[in-house]
Amino acid sequence: MTNTELDHLRYPIGKFEMPEEITDLYIKEWTNILEQFPTKLEKLVIGLSEEQLDTPYRPDGWTVRQVVHHVADSHHHSYTRIKWALTEDNPMIKAYFEARWAELTDTKLAPIRISLDHLKALHVKLVYLIKGLSEEELKRTYVHPEDDMEVDLKEHIGKYAWHSEHHFHHIKNLLERKGWL
Repeated sequence: MTNTELDHLRYPIGKFEMPEEITDLYIKEWTNILEQFPTKLEKLVIGLSEEQLDTPYRPDGWTVRQVVHHVADSHHHSYTRIKWALTEDNPMIKAYFEARWAELTDTKLAPIRISLDHLKALHVKLVYLIKGLSEEELKRTYVHPEDDMEVDLKEHIGKYAWHSEHHFHHIKNLLERKGWL
């Protein structure tokens, strides 16, 4: 497999690109993606067999099961990061080792229903919170420790909308390549 093919498997929709100006329209579109994501993901994966769930989406990649659980874990962190930014003054957030989390029992073996249900409840709260944010609140920031970068909530919302689509397409592309759709 060439590096270009591997890059496409890794980033099926490309890497996240921040718009020069994040308008209200972007926030609306991204919020809509977040609102629809749990149902869209569930429809994609709910009928898969255990063998299909335990298939990696790319060579040396996570299995479908791990991706589903990862998204739930990651978006749980997303919600918490928004809350920190809203309630603290430019807090330094806590990073976590995603690859290590992906090797834990609940991510490698647990039924995906657990994370699908978690995503549904979490995204209802997440979207409700985002829709209620004022323009001033959307400018609130946190600092990510990995690169010491300040992230405002507008950018954060965009990154997690992208993250949703990114992992959805990891799974969808695998299912298409295998003829499972």
